[in-house]
Amino acid sequence: MVNEEVIKEIEAFGREVKRLQNGEIPEEKFKKFRLQQGVYGQRQKGVQMVRVKIPAGTLNSKKLRALANVIEAYSTGKGHVTTRQDVQFHFVKLENITAVLYQLAEAGLTTREACGNTVRNVTSCHLAGVCKTELFNVVPISEKVAYHLLRNPINQDLPRKFKISFSGCRSECGMAAIHDIGFIAETREQGGTVEYGFRVYVGGGLGSSPRLSKLYSDFLSFSEVLPT
Repeated sequence: MVNEEVIKEIEAFGREVKRLQNGEIPEEKFKKFRLQQGVYGQRQKGVQMVRVKIPAGTLNSKKLRALANVIEAYSTGKGHVTTRQDVQFHFVKLENITAVLYQLAEAGLTTREACGNTVRNVTSCHLAGVCKTELFNVVPISEKVAYHLLRNPINQDLPRKFKISFSGCRSECGMAAIHDIGFIAETREQGGTVEYGFRVYVGGGLGSSPRLSKLYSDFLSFSEVLPT
């Protein structure tokens, strides 16, 4: 069952599409609204690119089938996996976006905040949960952070897109060095007990001004992740 808040969100998108098509709002005003819903305009008139958020890069069979169904029914039959572990597809007619959003929501998927100046996604090591050298599986904490930020007021209009990653082993498989915040699994001994947490780096990025992240904390406990 789709959450009532999500249904209202999708219905609101449908109303804005009709307003745009009726000439009641300019394209520029609609642009900010659609970007918040993970919908990009294309150079080809009347069609859009849709990006679906996949927290930690993990999918089950129900979600995979939903992606396949909407891609075959409304796109070109081909989806693309992004560097942020999301899935996107092109040439979706604007009038079909609402139907796409409903079908994705029914499978527990969302496009919300997959575009624009937001936390685009929270990624994890591609071997999380099965890596022989990981200290622990980082998928649960990755998803917890992703869903904590989803629709969170602090995440709606950042200065730039924001990137967060989690690595389960000390080899930095999540590439913390090029992320705004990179969490790397770590342990420490406290009173004879081993405590699990993260070494944290901040300020990394690529783009036109690439820079390596800097160490923020040698150890951060699980309880401190969301506040940080």
